[in-house]
Amino acid sequence: MIDTHAHYDSRRFDDDRDGLLSSLPQKGVGWFLSCADSAQSCKDVLALAEKYPHAYAACGIHPHNASEVDWMRFKPLLRQYLTHEKCVCLGEIGLDYHYDFSPREVQRALFARQLVLAVELDMPVSAHIREATEDALKLLQRCHPRGVVHCFTGSIETARILLNLGMYLGFGGAVTFKNAKKPLEAAAFCPIERLLLETDAPYMTPEPFRGKRCNSTHIQYTAQKIADARGITADELIGAADKNAERLFGIRLA
Repeated sequence: MIDTHAHYDSRRFDDDRDGLLSSLPQKGVGWFLSCADSAQSCKDVLALAEKYPHAYAACGIHPHNASEVDWMRFKPLLRQYLTHEKCVCLGEIGLDYHYDFSPREVQRALFARQLVLAVELDMPVSAHIREATEDALKLLQRCHPRGVVHCFTGSIETARILLNLGMYLGFGGAVTFKNAKKPLEAAAFCPIERLLLETDAPYMTPEPFRGKRCNSTHIQYTAQKIADARGITADELIGAADKNAERLFGIRLA
């Protein structure tokens, strides 16, 4: 199993991070992508990537933290982080109009700047879009990055637009939630060659563990739910998603 979106620098892993991450390969996790959300987080996920052979990093600024960044000062640092041999993605970036922790115009400006940088460097992005679909689509259509919209819970109509832009769709524990009709419909609709699996650990824990801390081993429950909806086996789905992750992020394991 490949987990294409986690946050193992989260303080919720402080008590047992090393034991958990060291054990993942023995529990069926091939590799995971730990995504930054702030300037400090970029350093932290790179440190994890250096420590664990099966860890990779995504560096970028989450929309929640957009107002905390002086882009002209941070851009050279981000460029440097993105050249690290185990940094394979610019993320987590995007728009979040649900919480509005940063002003929307500030979110849009930073998202656009990071998209432009990703295109310039030919790096995939991991995009967070929450209650901001229209504005996010405008920026994606303008910049044409490659990458994934993580934790996709939108409609089939939105999925179709993103797929036509060349984006992948990342699905996590939300597909297992009660009343999760749209995410599961989108996961069944998405062409299998564009589907990625993720956890967003420590968040979005799938059933039957909802309410507990999530980790990469929980992918199997998300995979089973999607596989049932598609009429295939979980192993088939995981195998296809793994190939997609390797292709998008340029990771080839022996």
